[in-house]
Amino acid sequence: MAILIDEKSKIIIQGFTGKIGTFHAKEMMEYGTNVVGGVTPGKGGQTHLDKPVFNTVKEAVSETGAEASILFVPPAFAADSAMEAADAGIKTLVAITDGIPAHDMIKVKRYMRRYKNEDRMTMVGPNCAGVISPGKCMLGIMPGHIYKEGNVGVIGRSGTLGYEAAQQMKNLNIGISTSVGIGGDPINGSSFRDHLEKFEEDNNTKVILMIGEIGGPQEAEAASYAKANVSKPVIAYIAGLTAPKGKRMGHAGAIVSAFGESAAEKVEILKEAGITIAKNPSVIGDTVASILKNL
Repeated sequence: MAILIDEKSKIIIQGFTGKIGTFHAKEMMEYGTNVVGGVTPGKGGQTHLDKPVFNTVKEAVSETGAEASILFVPPAFAADSAMEAADAGIKTLVAITDGIPAHDMIKVKRYMRRYKNEDRMTMVGPNCAGVISPGKCMLGIMPGHIYKEGNVGVIGRSGTLGYEAAQQMKNLNIGISTSVGIGGDPINGSSFRDHLEKFEEDNNTKVILMIGEIGGPQEAEAASYAKANVSKPVIAYIAGLTAPKGKRMGHAGAIVSAFGESAAEKVEILKEAGITIAKNPSVIGDTVASILKNL
């Protein structure tokens, strides 16, 4: 099992015929992802990479039965594309796009609330690496070969730190059930807490790894949720312990503005919730291995 996507997931690509969409579509298809078509307004009726192209997401879903989508759409149009996917019945949307205005993301999140929880689309990103269920499906831009199939669930704000963790675990013969890159923007489609809930319900996931960083309240919220609701071991690494206070580091969301948002404060909050801390990025794999040994 896995969360969000598996080998049966039917995938469409928004921005299918563009340069970036085409490049990553090929990568995903070579990995074995079940890409059933794509969307580029004005190019409906054509074929691209031997797959049908549609003018709208609604048409694509109607014709192919697609349930997940990945978005390679420029920032100015990405919010509209995300809302279009929600209206068309897409269940999982990965927004790769970097630079979507925060105001647009507020609009998207408010828009999705018109749907009941059971009908609401799960949006991953924006500004993220995507989602991969190793050996089953890749809905993102990550290097698929570094991910081994297994039973560790991964949630991370940083794509490259997610890659590092995956490679370390593979070197130790540890596999991943699903890896979710939630993105580093101040306002994202889904949070650590959202995916902790999904991993808790997934029978194949035995351990959960969170990769966080300075800025924002998400890790603290996840700690509170995990303490009350998660029965599985949770491990966390928080980037930015040496970051100067008040300085943005890398991601747009990585700026400390309130208590509980610095790396040191997050580490203390996570420890108090019973979460195991990996002290630096080089020991993430070893920390996961030590927890797995004791299960």
